[in-house]
Amino acid sequence: MSSKLYLFVFLILISCSNEPISEIKPKVIAYYTGNGQTIKEFNLNGVDQIIYSFLHLKGNELAIDNEIDSISLLGIVDQKIKYPDLKVLISLGGWGGCKTCSDVFNTESGREDFALSTAHIIEQYNADGIDLDWEYPAISGFPGHTYRPEDKDNFTDLVIRLRKYMNKGDILSFAAGGFDRFFDNSIDWEKVMPLVDNVNVMSYDLVSGFSKFTGHHTALYSTSEQKRSGDYGVNYLKKLGVPTEKIVLGAAFYGRVYENVANENNGLYQSGKFKNGIGHSNFDEQTKGYEFYWDSIAKAPYAYNKENKLFFTYDDKKSVRIKSEYVKENNLGGIMFWQLMNDKKSGGLLKEMVSTINGKQ
Repeated sequence: MSSKLYLFVFLILISCSNEPISEIKPKVIAYYTGNGQTIKEFNLNGVDQIIYSFLHLKGNELAIDNEIDSISLLGIVDQKIKYPDLKVLISLGGWGGCKTCSDVFNTESGREDFALSTAHIIEQYNADGIDLDWEYPAISGFPGHTYRPEDKDNFTDLVIRLRKYMNKGDILSFAAGGFDRFFDNSIDWEKVMPLVDNVNVMSYDLVSGFSKFTGHHTALYSTSEQKRSGDYGVNYLKKLGVPTEKIVLGAAFYGRVYENVANENNGLYQSGKFKNGIGHSNFDEQTKGYEFYWDSIAKAPYAYNKENKLFFTYDDKKSVRIKSEYVKENNLGGIMFWQLMNDKKSGGLLKEMVSTINGKQ
């Protein structure tokens, strides 16, 4: 890394240390994969950020290289006219969307080109920042994608370069896996966190599509049978020195179905195989024949279909409300969710989340 970049980071840290601490209002952050027309059908009152998901690398650069992405982003940004406090971020990657990230970011020119192209897109489209969703630096993620130990330091340098070229006030965040291996190996927390606005903890898919056993994929609290949870991730990050006001808890606007699950313990913590996902807007239609249960320790709903031996793990209004209350009680930076297209156009999980965060329950 050049001496100029080190000086740039030093100046940022000095300026940040002199800023007065203000009361934190938790943010509501929505990932969104839809287009610029569909976004108009959602009520975005109380939403602080929309993260348009996803853009990808073309060579060394972040690229909008098709008309659909361009028109969609312009339409989403236009929502700032109706919602003046709304911020719109672009995003890199996603699950399966960062195949060349390790190779590109392993070179100084790759990191430089990416940072410059990102700053250009943000300014060109009147966006407000970027969220990095590289799954994952330095550890295995999507099958077949390259990763290397150097990814950790390369990610730090990438963040430094983004801060150098992005405008003052632009938002820089990243998505974090909600498990120990990511926390311990992927990020240099001490160097990265002073430069970013928040870390979006993906406290969902905690029981993944590769799991051979059922569990709560988006539990708030750990149980004796399942360590991974939102609270576990938050406390792990706090122990690593991450400021609570920069931690954003994740919620899931979708559920996971597992098949071939024995009728024991209502299907919970049993052997099974991932079958499919269901968006919240389709829950009523696709969960007929299920019996519904509540885990009072994990603060998580689940369901079991005895006839077809299907297990369903998900978030509902109750769990989203409790997560939102947790965010406020623990002075976290906010709550985010994957993703808005899965929600009902009215009376869905977003309404519950916004109402709770704003204290209108």
